[in-house]
Amino acid sequence: MDNQQNQQYNNNTELHTGYNDLSQVQVSIQSAEKMVGSATMSLDPEAMDHAERAISNARSLLNEAKSAGTGLDTDFLQNCELSLTQCEHQLSEARK
Repeated sequence: MDNQQNQQYNNNTELHTGYNDLSQVQVSIQSAEKMVGSATMSLDPEAMDHAERAISNARSLLNEAKSAGTGLDTDFLQNCELSLTQCEHQLSEARK
């Protein structure tokens, strides 16, 4: 395989690592946190619904990461769980 073919092969092959999964979990939680913050400040019911879906999506990604965990990411996953629980609590309090 010459260099150009090798380059094309690398461009077409998706690299899948545990780091990518954890990074995706982190980004989804950060997004949920921002959406919850915005929704609770505006008290807009539609924004709260969107924030609730963002939390649900982040929780799904977190659960997938937990099931595929290496054992080396336990602290990270526990912090993610705590962040999502805080988001859920904040949104729940705002809905009262």
